[in-house]
Amino acid sequence: MNNDNWGARARIGMFIVSSEAVPEAEWQAMAPPGVSIHAARVTARAPWATWRNDHQGVNLADDLARGCRQFADMRLAAMVIAHTSSSVSGGKGWDAAVIAEMRRIVGDDVHVTTNGLDTLEALNTVGAKRPFIVTPAWFGDPAVSASERYYADHGFEPAGYMRYDPGGKWRDFPPGELYAHGMGFAQEIESLYRQIVDGCPPVADAVFIAGTGFRCVAIIEALETALGCPVITANQASLWRCLRFSGVDDEIQHYGALLKPFRQAPG
Repeated sequence: MNNDNWGARARIGMFIVSSEAVPEAEWQAMAPPGVSIHAARVTARAPWATWRNDHQGVNLADDLARGCRQFADMRLAAMVIAHTSSSVSGGKGWDAAVIAEMRRIVGDDVHVTTNGLDTLEALNTVGAKRPFIVTPAWFGDPAVSASERYYADHGFEPAGYMRYDPGGKWRDFPPGELYAHGMGFAQEIESLYRQIVDGCPPVADAVFIAGTGFRCVAIIEALETALGCPVITANQASLWRCLRFSGVDDEIQHYGALLKPFRQAPG
């Protein structure tokens, strides 16, 4: 019989930006056999859950709450808010608050995580203290500043920051308008590779590429070879952590030191 990608080993749910194709494509490229990926799309602005007035909890965006209700019946092993921007704009404590609210809907049998927590854990797992942080071109100054605060608040001392320069015709658009004009489907990983290699400071002990809509997993291995340090990407980190939460510990080739050899995620 032929493979039907039934998810016999694990089913993982991911919440992604409504108009993006990159997260599913990159997860499907990296996922081991027997693991199926299921996406729910969110149209809300970041963050996808807003703090209540007393700052003691969050209210989920309608799409996020609806997706949780749908995922609750799908016998998932894990689910993730695959959105770097929500974690960094929500700030310290947001990840835990949104997970608690989601668990009210899906119960305690499903591991729930966020891209922010996944990237923090991945950086810690590879021993990074001073990562070089790379953000997509469509991250405006507020998003870049929020990223700086988020990783600093969690104990990292970044060696530097770089916002990808898409060049050419894209320079006429402010960051917030790039996606609306097609930037998300015109990403060039060759120029991204060159900019990271040229811009990474020698003192960096890792590279972190933020943004689940940022096409980049195809260059992880080449970057690690060129720079001699681990490379963490948003989608790679969330897949890794969801796999480990699901009990899938396969060594995955060609997508970075995080995925080979097997590295243990937290319980």
